[in-house]
Amino acid sequence: MEKVILTLRAVTADDAWCARLRSEVAADLLATGVPGLTVNVRDEAVRDSVMTLTTLDPPVVGVVSLWTQQYYGEQVRAAMALLDKVCDRVAAYLVTESTPLPPPDTSPGERTAGLANIALLRRPEGLDEATWLARWHIDHTPVAIDTQATFGYTQNTVVRALTPDAPPIAGIVEELFPIEAVSDLHAFFGAADDDDLNDRMTRMVASTAAFGANQNIDTVPTSRYAWRTPFVAH
Repeated sequence: MEKVILTLRAVTADDAWCARLRSEVAADLLATGVPGLTVNVRDEAVRDSVMTLTTLDPPVVGVVSLWTQQYYGEQVRAAMALLDKVCDRVAAYLVTESTPLPPPDTSPGERTAGLANIALLRRPEGLDEATWLARWHIDHTPVAIDTQATFGYTQNTVVRALTPDAPPIAGIVEELFPIEAVSDLHAFFGAADDDDLNDRMTRMVASTAAFGANQNIDTVPTSRYAWRTPFVAH
């Protein structure tokens, strides 16, 4: 089983577009037979998140994650063709997935509670891949969980891009936060007061700086809709 993440970029994406992507387009994607499908959209509920960072122009407005037996097979080709019809700038990435905090179960197509924040990471020049991965996965993971109010945390390491001219990305992080985190830093970090917030942010910045995730990063606020999952937690 392989996971492919597709980013969708546009100057604007209104709520009608978001609704179509998570419903009609999702139904067409499911019809390809993919074993797993999750659709994230940058809609009204989360669009104005205080933690939004953007380097890409136009920005990412939707993210589709699918699981398939072959990243080079017909299902992925069909998915790309479908998404090309609704967004001009589609980039696909083959990834390996780690889930330190698995997302909660939801009914097919039901909105996952809260804010689904997606971060696009780049590996800095001069930092070799092995060191970058160790600092991100081994060193940073417990810090991210301890200093933020996350209740779902998925790390996707990019193996390679699958589409021409895809923006260079080395990692894609999916984090779930309480919906209050959209407008409240205390809720985002799970801080009890200003001193606690300052301590958590200081620890977080120091940890992200060690592997270059304190700069040259996109964070995309989304609503998450899981339609089908190939795995069941035991």
